[in-house]
Amino acid sequence: MKVLSVFGTRPEAIKMAPVVHMLGQSDQIVSKIAVTAQHREMLDQVLQLFDIHPDYDLDLMRHGQSLSDITTAVLHGIGEIITEEKPDLVLVHGDTSTTFAAALAAFYQQTAIGHVEAGLRTDNKYAPFPEEINRRLTSALTDFHFAPTTGARDNLLKENIAPDKIFVTGNTVIDALLQVVDKPFSLQGLGLDNVDWSKRQILLTCHRRENWGVPMHRIFTAVRAIAEDFTDCEIIFPVHKNPDIRKLAADIFAGCSSIHRCEPLDYLPFSHIMNKSYLVLTDSGGLQEEAPALGKPVIVLRDATERPEAIEAGTAILAGSNGTAVYNAVANLLNNNDEYHQMAHAINPFGDGHAAEKIQSIIIR
Repeated sequence: MKVLSVFGTRPEAIKMAPVVHMLGQSDQIVSKIAVTAQHREMLDQVLQLFDIHPDYDLDLMRHGQSLSDITTAVLHGIGEIITEEKPDLVLVHGDTSTTFAAALAAFYQQTAIGHVEAGLRTDNKYAPFPEEINRRLTSALTDFHFAPTTGARDNLLKENIAPDKIFVTGNTVIDALLQVVDKPFSLQGLGLDNVDWSKRQILLTCHRRENWGVPMHRIFTAVRAIAEDFTDCEIIFPVHKNPDIRKLAADIFAGCSSIHRCEPLDYLPFSHIMNKSYLVLTDSGGLQEEAPALGKPVIVLRDATERPEAIEAGTAILAGSNGTAVYNAVANLLNNNDEYHQMAHAINPFGDGHAAEKIQSIIIR
C-alpha cells in the first residue's frame, strides 16, 4: 500500500511527524512525503528536529501571497504528485489551506483521503478564519476520519459521516511533544538572557487573524497590566513575524522589563519553555492540547474554540479577547493555589501519546 502524506506548516509537521515515522516503520506501507512549505523557515526546523526527509517539496512560501494563491498552488502541485505516484491513500492533517487543497486534489483523481485531527468545529465559519471552513470542506471529501476525541467524532456523526469511517485515536501532537520535551537543550542565545527563571513564568502566544487589530490591542493591554501587578511573574512572548503584530507589541509593551519579547522559537526550545512555565496564554489551537500534557493551565485568548474538550475537562479557560476577562482569568490562577492545582492536575482529554501507532494500525487494517 502506498500512502502519500501532505503537510505545509509547522503545526502540521509537528503533528504529522509521529505518523510518518510510524508509516515508515511498516513493511506493509510504502510511505511518501510531500511538503508544500506554506511556512518555509518554520517548517524546515521541524523537519530537521524529527529527521523527516520529504520526497517532494513544492516550496510555495512567497511574501504577501494570498489564501487564493496558496490554495491554487497546492491544488496544482499536489495534483501533479498524485498523478506521478498514484498513491492508494493521501493523508492530510488539520485545517490549513494545504489540507483542503491537497484533499481536493486527491478527490479530483478519485484517490482515497485520510484526515488526521478530523472533526474539530466551532460552527462559526469565520472563527477561526480560514481554518473552520478548510476542515469542514476537507471532511466532506475524506474517506477515513482520524478524530482526536469522542467530541470530534460526535461532530462528524452530526454531519452524517458513516460511523465505520470515523476512528478515535487521540491527538498526535501529544506523541510529538513527549518525544522532544526531555531532550537536552540550552536556552541561551534565544534573546531571553534577562529572564529571571526563579519567578513564575507565563508563556504568551497571540497571532490569529481574528485577533488582529482591536482584539489584540485589548489582549496586550491586559497582559501589560498583569506584568505590572504581579511582580513575581515574568512573561515570555515569542512574537509572530507579522509586522503589524510586532509594532503593536512594541508599542504596548515598551518599557516593561518583565515582558520578554523574542523571535519565534523552534519547537524544541519552545517545548522546554512551555515545560518551565507556570501557565500559558494563547490563541493557538495546538497549545490547548500540548500544555495540559505537561500540567500547565491554559487561558484561551479566543472567543470560540474548536477544542471544547479542554474547557470541559478543566485544563483550559476560554477568556476570549476581552481585556478584563483575560486579566481576571490570569489573576485568579496566580492568586488561587487550589484552582491552579485543580487545572494543572486535570486529565488531558487529547490522548496518551500513542495516536500515531493507532493511525498506522487502522490504515493497515
